[in-house]
Amino acid sequence: MAVALAGQLREGTKKSHTMAENTGFVACFLKGVVEKKSYRKLISDLYFVYEAMEEEIERLVNEEHPVIKPIGFKSLFRKETLVNDLKFYFGENWKNEINISHSAKEYVERIREVAKNSPELLVGHHYTRYIGDLSGGANLEKDR
Repeated sequence: MAVALAGQLREGTKKSHTMAENTGFVACFLKGVVEKKSYRKLISDLYFVYEAMEEEIERLVNEEHPVIKPIGFKSLFRKETLVNDLKFYFGENWKNEINISHSAKEYVERIREVAKNSPELLVGHHYTRYIGDLSGGANLEKDR
């Protein structure tokens, strides 16, 4: 069943994924060519997104939610890796240097809302972030 779900998600998001890959920022990112300022903003926003998602996933796993528990692997969690990146790009005082963008704030609010009202919908966010971000990162590393 998990394989079928992953296939459905991959197929269902193919058009959106292709469109995203063709935006200027993402196209440059996939080529490994991004302005430092833009990358710093990206990892700052991702920190807030992953922080919210991982807190909610961890809470739901602890509550033994039947849909979230099977996908809630701490080994996938990215927040601490992002903290290391933020320290590198902003210094030890990184928490006082970063701000969440309006769009990331809306995304975080949506994650919290979904976790509270329809936790099973976190599967889509989980798929997008972990599979998309990690496979995108793998593709970036492969191209180097």
